[in-house]
Amino acid sequence: MEPNFQTSFIPKKSMVTERAIPERSVNLFMIISFFVLFTVLLATGGLYFYRGIMTKSVGDKESQLNLAKGGFEPAKVSQLQLLDKRLNAASEILSKHVAITPIFKALSDITMKTVRYTNFSYSLGDDKDAKVVIQMKGLATGYASVALQSDLFGTKDEGKNFIDPVFSNLTLDDKGNVLFDLQFSVDPSFVDYKQMLLTQS
Repeated sequence: MEPNFQTSFIPKKSMVTERAIPERSVNLFMIISFFVLFTVLLATGGLYFYRGIMTKSVGDKESQLNLAKGGFEPAKVSQLQLLDKRLNAASEILSKHVAITPIFKALSDITMKTVRYTNFSYSLGDDKDAKVVIQMKGLATGYASVALQSDLFGTKDEGKNFIDPVFSNLTLDDKGNVLFDLQFSVDPSFVDYKQMLLTQS
């Protein structure tokens, strides 16, 4: 009996050898690199657009400022600046102005008929709060008149603004009248021109 051979032309094994495709492993460093690259590109693009927006905004503001400047009249602005300088100068002069008239009024209220003044001078201190020093020369009919006048400076209400009045250099003239020197000081608020205007109004 013949052996049973099975012949077949179809190979049982594949002639083409299959190559195994190696699996690619996901690298963590590569993911982080792509993320950083994407973030940098996104930030760069955002800054570019932000710069464009800011440049446009600055240009708009500059044009608005130029338009607003054009709305003002340069001649009017210079007139207002000159007026402001004049007002400031007037205010400074007014704040330093001394009004002597209150002294004369107070002197006329407390001076007796037997006393008259022949010379009047005053001096101002450098400081704004410094007292005003008054120096006067006068003539009285007698020593009693000088003594009574000295008392009136200290007791009358009108004399309350005169600080430390001193009568000195009492001498007699050829007619028997008493010549004297008078010195006292006055508070600066009493001769302040602004204060005087407020009091009168």
